[in-house]
Amino acid sequence: MYPIILQIGPLKVYSYGLMIAIAFLVCIFLARKEARHYNLDPDKIYDLSFFVLVSGIIGGRILYVILNLPYYLENPKEIIMLHHGGLVWFGAFGFALIGGIVFLKKNSLPIFKTLDFLAPYIALGHAIGRIGCFLNGCCYGRPAIWGVYFPIHQDKLIPIQLFESVFLLILFFILINFRKHNHKTGMTFSLYVASYSLWRFAIEFLRADTPRHFFGLTIFQIISIVLFFGSLYAILYLKSRR
Repeated sequence: MYPIILQIGPLKVYSYGLMIAIAFLVCIFLARKEARHYNLDPDKIYDLSFFVLVSGIIGGRILYVILNLPYYLENPKEIIMLHHGGLVWFGAFGFALIGGIVFLKKNSLPIFKTLDFLAPYIALGHAIGRIGCFLNGCCYGRPAIWGVYFPIHQDKLIPIQLFESVFLLILFFILINFRKHNHKTGMTFSLYVASYSLWRFAIEFLRADTPRHFFGLTIFQIISIVLFFGSLYAILYLKSRR
């Protein structure tokens, strides 16, 4: 739609990168403001968030390049062109989670309590980031008469990005409310993973940017199945504990 949202002379502001920056700033502002209510150090939350952001961008880019390896072997310079888009959420989530746990252990911070605290903001940041996908024209849906016209694809496509943004925004408010009333450590984060993986499995049927190799399913649907049942097991286990 609008890959370059602003241009002043040679300076270009890319919508994809801008929305990622906005997502980080909004989430870190809200998280720091709320951290003390959960007996967490706001400064540590800031450091953790920056560490997680960098880890997530690296992981998301690595998985995207792997999934599109033939193109990047022919165009190696494009690997570092993040402003063109090209981050895979599951790669970003995995690297960010690993990086976050390493940071929390090194700083002797409670892992699951902090994950519970950050879960709503992960959903919120993702919701804002998906707007960047919409403006950039990536992560697009199947052609539809009632869809939105994307000049880059020269077709009317289902605006999957906006559907996902709305879902994640709703999930943000659900998790915020759930976190206030649930005191079992690990439950809020598990609910986030279960909810998003189930949504992602369903919405993948409407996407047109991912090949289907596994019994008509995409690689992201396979990952979603694994994450859903893993988080469902965690929820049931936590509920069974006193």
